[in-house]
Amino acid sequence: MVVEAIRQDVPPPAGARPRGRWRRWLLAFAVVALLAEMAIAMLSTAVGQTPTIDEPVYVGAAVFSLEHHSLRYNPEHPPLGKLIIATGLAFADVHVDAGFAGDQSQLGRYVLYESGHDPGRLMLLARLPVIVLTLLFGLVVFTFARDLAGPRGGVVALALYAFSPDLVAHGSLATLDVPVAGFLVTSAWLLWRARHRPVRYLPLAGLALGAAVATKMSALAAVPVVLLLAVLSVRQARRASGPQRTLRHLGAGAAAALGVAAIAVAVVWGAYLVVDPQLRWAPPDLPPAEGLRALAGLLPLPEPYLDGMRVQFGFEDQVWTTFLFGSVHVGALWYYLPAALLVKTPLGALALWVAGAAAMAAVPRLRAAAPYVLLPAAVLLAAAMTGSRDLGVRYVLFLPMFLAVAAAGVVAVRRRWASVAVVALVAFTAVSSLRTFPYYLPYANEAFGGPAQTHRQLHDSNVDWGQDLGRLADRLKQRYPGERVWLVYKGSGVPSFYGIDAADPLAVPPDAVHGLLVVSDSAIVKADDRLSGLLRTSTPIDEVGHSITIHRRP
Repeated sequence: MVVEAIRQDVPPPAGARPRGRWRRWLLAFAVVALLAEMAIAMLSTAVGQTPTIDEPVYVGAAVFSLEHHSLRYNPEHPPLGKLIIATGLAFADVHVDAGFAGDQSQLGRYVLYESGHDPGRLMLLARLPVIVLTLLFGLVVFTFARDLAGPRGGVVALALYAFSPDLVAHGSLATLDVPVAGFLVTSAWLLWRARHRPVRYLPLAGLALGAAVATKMSALAAVPVVLLLAVLSVRQARRASGPQRTLRHLGAGAAAALGVAAIAVAVVWGAYLVVDPQLRWAPPDLPPAEGLRALAGLLPLPEPYLDGMRVQFGFEDQVWTTFLFGSVHVGALWYYLPAALLVKTPLGALALWVAGAAAMAAVPRLRAAAPYVLLPAAVLLAAAMTGSRDLGVRYVLFLPMFLAVAAAGVVAVRRRWASVAVVALVAFTAVSSLRTFPYYLPYANEAFGGPAQTHRQLHDSNVDWGQDLGRLADRLKQRYPGERVWLVYKGSGVPSFYGIDAADPLAVPPDAVHGLLVVSDSAIVKADDRLSGLLRTSTPIDEVGHSITIHRRP
């Protein structure tokens, strides 16, 4: 697959073949090396981390849905992402009784900690399919950028992708954020190729769009853009075949867009039918759908999908707490995601993103690609910024993918200084990313103090998602054996399973809390008066994974 991804469409002249062959091998080596580095980083991260908050829910739903052909659990997310996770869990032979009566969080806890299996092995099996998919999306980013800016542009884009701390962090988790982002980028790339071969690539673009919509409902925001790009691609293809009337162009484009939409809808139905061919569905208690939201019920999608949208609407109607730049806010901040990206993105990558977007506007041969790269990214970002849950940059992981492709455009600037700047900025990005190993989830760039200071700027999945419970257990055994431990942990792991014998400091009078006070950093930034009082009279003495702080309380 790598060889196909780097193959050039036009063979070199006969006299240049030895040199051209050498360049192709060098290019193949660069691609393999970058993907290997990313694979090592993700595998190391996956092995070293305990379950994050969302993962047990997806793992439990994946096991239950396949074993019992049931759509009962986690209806707020379509099934395709969980089916991908299930391909790894198929090797674990996990079983859940059909009469299990707990909620989805209890189901995840049962599968991981009460089914008799090793949770570390189960989590690695669940994470491996997402790791493989993340690497394949790296090839998509490389090929997309190579199509626009040549082999050097492809390598630049792949380097930014492979060294993105956010993509490494979330690509190593059994969650849905990287898969949905990757499917959207794949759809845009296929539509770009459809400008020359619409019959081949438009159906594939429909499959990729359907995969995104069948993975996470937030992908619905991309549907109008993808259909518009389908019209644009067909218009370009028909222009290339000869002069025709504008109405014919538009008619053919509209027909192509309908075909892409029909294929995408079929993929969504297929994902649900794989789980349950009979589509048996007992709707949970659902919030009312009013106003424009009621129109969602007209979409030609399965009833469980439409009801899942109503569950998501209910989440959006809740009031969530935001933490940004050291301040707690009640409710969402419209600028939260761009601000969080400034913290979570390597400085070299930020510079290349901006330069690449400018190059796509300034370089004539790149302008045609701008709608396929910048427009989906902008629309999806705008849609994400309207959400009420400011919980992390994981909601916009499509940006490091699309903007890595855009950054390849800097290679098209024919100036010596541009080549030197690109190499320097890519190297700066790589060094910044490698320095955070293996703590990719709490990464922050140098301007904000690095990963050790991320908890002062952001919270939740940006820094502390419950991933370091196992590391905490090791630290307590190594440095603080036999000491009294009081724990405020934000996560889905079970402390006692890892050998942590701890009590809840909020369940007893403050005067009874003495010894080690261990608190997740996300709990610290949103501490109530009770916890704040305990922290004020304690001394920080250690930290674990840049996400958990150990205090000593006399």
